Amino acid sequence: MKIAATIARFLLGLAFLVFGSNLMFHFLPNPPMPPGPMANFSIAMAESHFGVAVGFFQAAPAILLLVNRYVPLALTVLAAELVNILAFHITMQPAGLPMAVVVAILWVLVFLRVKPSFAGLFEPTAQR
Repeated sequence: MKIAATIARFLLGLAFLVFGSNLMFHFLPNPPMPPGPMANFSIAMAESHFGVAVGFFQAAPAILLLVNRYVPLALTVLAAELVNILAFHITMQPAGLPMAVVVAILWVLVFLRVKPSFAGLFEPTAQR
C-alpha cells in the first residue's frame, strides 16, 4: 500500500501541477468550446481571471505533494478543487468524467496513507 500511495501522490501532484499551472500561464492548447453552459462558464472564468486563483490552488498543493511536505494540508485544499472538478464534469462536460474519477481515486489512495492526520475530523464531538 505504501508504494501505491507514493505513486498516487506523485501522479496526483504532477496532474494538478501541470493543469493548475496551465490555468495560470496557458501553455497547453485549448480545443474550441461547444456552445452551451460549459462555454459560458469557461468564458466567465477567463474574463474574471478567477481561473488564475483556481490554478494557484491546484499548483501550490501539488508542489507540496511532490516534495512530500504538508501532505494532509495539500489533500485538504485539493479536496475542494476535486469536488468542483467532479461537479463540472458531471453537470457540463461528461466526456471528461473518467479522468476526473481517476484523479479522485488517486486522491483517495493518498488520503488512506495519511488518514491518521485527519482523525480529529471524524470524531462525533470536539475535544476540550
